[in-house]
Amino acid sequence: MPLQNRVSPSGELLTDNARGSWLGNRGILHNEKKEIIRPWKHKNWVLCELSYKECRREVFSPNSYSELFFLDEATGLSAGHRPCTTCRRQRFDEFKQAWNAAQLSELKVDEIDKILHQDRAVRGGKKVTYTDKLANLPDGVFIELEGKPWLVWENELHEWRPDGYRARTEICGDLNVTVLTPKCMVEIINAGFIPQVDESVTS
Repeated sequence: MPLQNRVSPSGELLTDNARGSWLGNRGILHNEKKEIIRPWKHKNWVLCELSYKECRREVFSPNSYSELFFLDEATGLSAGHRPCTTCRRQRFDEFKQAWNAAQLSELKVDEIDKILHQDRAVRGGKKVTYTDKLANLPDGVFIELEGKPWLVWENELHEWRPDGYRARTEICGDLNVTVLTPKCMVEIINAGFIPQVDESVTS
């Protein structure tokens, strides 16, 4: 039985057999029965390597953080996770450089996490979204259409699924859409931080 630890672009935790490309951490979210009982425990949501220094973990083990899994980096950013400062230091440095360029200020990690949290979720776990014209959004951003998440990529929209991208459609630039990717993340992507996307986006 799969655990409820596959993350959607809206930050929702899903139960699915799909394998992830990245590991995520929001703290201890599960109980002794390996059931999710909270959407997060702390504000430093990170996106990590699946394997680091040959460490082996039992998923959802007692008194340890709940392992979350993501299709790709674009999904993780949309959910509100940033690169880890430990296992993905180089990528975090690239993230921080884009952050500083977008925000026009130097911020410490905990300050970045605070702003990210304001842009991604409210108490109770509800997703923070905003509205913009589709033509204004860069590649790597997620929007919601008809209740489903879609990735903006190379002048097309690609329907997200836990195991890859499926249907695609051309972009209508004048369309007002609900943006799932946190606004500060969109600004970072606009500043040159290009998310990794699953190879299924081209198939």
